[in-house]
Amino acid sequence: MTAASAIYVGSVMHRRLGPRVHQFRYRGYWFLLDLDELDSLSDSLRWFSYNRLNLFSFHDRDHGDGSSEPIRVQIERHLAAAGVEIRGGRVQLLCMPRIMGYCFNPLSIFFCRQADGTLAALVYQVHNTFGERHSYVIPAESVGGSRRQACPKSFFVSPFLDMGMRYAFRVSGPQERVVVGIVARSATGPVLTAVLNGARRDLNDRNLIDLFLRIPAVTFKVIAAIHWEALRLWRRGSDCVGIRPLPRIRSRSCGQPRFSWNELCRPRKNKLSSDRRERGCRLDQIHCSSLCCDGCSAA
Repeated sequence: MTAASAIYVGSVMHRRLGPRVHQFRYRGYWFLLDLDELDSLSDSLRWFSYNRLNLFSFHDRDHGDGSSEPIRVQIERHLAAAGVEIRGGRVQLLCMPRIMGYCFNPLSIFFCRQADGTLAALVYQVHNTFGERHSYVIPAESVGGSRRQACPKSFFVSPFLDMGMRYAFRVSGPQERVVVGIVARSATGPVLTAVLNGARRDLNDRNLIDLFLRIPAVTFKVIAAIHWEALRLWRRGSDCVGIRPLPRIRSRSCGQPRFSWNELCRPRKNKLSSDRRERGCRLDQIHCSSLCCDGCSAA
């Protein structure tokens, strides 16, 4: 490992506050990768590769616009469009890597620093299960401690969360620990909160093998958990409030499955409100999207 790249081991928790309370927690781990170190990490680690198949790997096309263009170049372009200049400063990415060739990142966070190390901006890249991605670029204003940021929701993620919401972010670290929080708020108050919490470990081959054995196939579990928790919500009677037509796929995370909810969201006899019958819940055109994206959040 270097001082700039590491592994964070911990958990992610989600709590839906209404109309029906629903909560879950899963163990996981995330890599913090200095984008300027990807080649050297790939050369020095046996079990990690950059843009090549390995037990753990990082591929540029799993982020950004899905192309093979280096992700740092893409992020600098996003920053410039938002009026943020880092002038060669460090960019670190907190994300899940590919594991055995597969990855799905509900949320990836880029920590963008100026040349003197000052945090200039955070880029929150949200991925949904349609294969689409959207980046929220927010300049960093607070100095030291946790950063508090907010922005309106402008990207469809879950059929159980309306589009008319705002995200409130709170980020601490990454140092010995990293804590990432988001609260999804509607006009009537908080709807969903979640917290990603991790403790730092060295990025070395010993820790890679240890995590692979102790928390196996974690990226496969992420996509499975998204659909499992959505099924639980549906079975408990949660209405589909955000209906999304099937988009034209522009980019897709490696190996991402396509999942149709048309059978599950057909109107259920004697269990649907008249409002929902009118909407018809046409989930033949949507795939249930990541709860994690819409609220990797903190109270």
